Amino acid sequence: MAPKLRVLDGGAVPEAQVTRDPWEYQAACVDAFVASWRARGFSPVTIDNDIGQLERALKALGRPAWEVTPEDIDRVVGDLATAGRTTATRREYVQVFKGFHRFLQARKAAEIQAAFGVRLVCPVDEFNASRHVGDDSPAELLPPVPERVSEFFDFLKTRIATSRKYAPAARDYAMFRTLYHAGLRSEEAALLDRPDVHFSRGPFGKLHVRFGKGAHTSGPRPRWVPMLDGLDLVLRWFLDDVRGKFPDSAVLFADESGGALAPGTIRNRLRYLMTLEGRPAADWFSPHALRRACATHNYERGVDLVAIQQLLGHWTVSSTMRYVRPSATFIEDAYRRAVAATLGELSGEEPT
Repeated sequence: MAPKLRVLDGGAVPEAQVTRDPWEYQAACVDAFVASWRARGFSPVTIDNDIGQLERALKALGRPAWEVTPEDIDRVVGDLATAGRTTATRREYVQVFKGFHRFLQARKAAEIQAAFGVRLVCPVDEFNASRHVGDDSPAELLPPVPERVSEFFDFLKTRIATSRKYAPAARDYAMFRTLYHAGLRSEEAALLDRPDVHFSRGPFGKLHVRFGKGAHTSGPRPRWVPMLDGLDLVLRWFLDDVRGKFPDSAVLFADESGGALAPGTIRNRLRYLMTLEGRPAADWFSPHALRRACATHNYERGVDLVAIQQLLGHWTVSSTMRYVRPSATFIEDAYRRAVAATLGELSGEEPT
């Protein structure tokens, strides 16, 4: 016999659902939420990262999502701030919970009201939603200057000749050169396969970033990225002389088992290498800082801002501008170039 149905605002639901255990029901809702991500084409890496963030947020809140109050959000965000977590991390906690709550409102509102007597109202409001890190935020550190990046790559190049394991040292050099020159996120680099390298496409060759980060929960956004500043030569050397020393697989930057490096592993690897380099912690930088350095250094040398936007895979130029952190002498340098160009035109000479 079919269960008796109760009719609520969101539709008819079985009467038997009123006896559900809230924690078991929430776990089932999380599974359904993840299934919806897969259906929309999110990459496995993105899903793993976001589901881990959601699970930590729900654990910190300590009660089923439909019972969470604005004061609970205040408490969790405040605890994260006290623990020294960045504004970006606090915002991620709030955003992933907000997305889950929207899913519950769209798919489970009637069931929740029938089972637990709660009408869903999102507890995230204008007072506890962490602000976006803007251009004037002191939390946004300056990217490494070109000289610092060059010194780091020189260290990696030297390490190839001295390291006990040639292949991982050479892979690290090629991988971090790719992060910098192509402006890739660590997640995007981790998902590159060997067939994604196209040396014959365009004047420099291009990388097919198939799992570029989307916006507004749109799923992966692929793009083509030119291999600038000699990156094509680096990757030719890597594929010809290095990649074959790892187990055979499609992965471009493989680990010693032939599998893809996790984004967290790439971050930890960079930190480990800077420890070996022997520079003070103040000179360290993250993989994402290399991406911001790519934007800044290209902008400083005159690359069009829209071209940088396309390179990084941003939806808008305003997003790209948040990455650009010109040097302290940027205005003076731009002025000198403009004056030199003007004098060159007047004299009929090419500017130096």
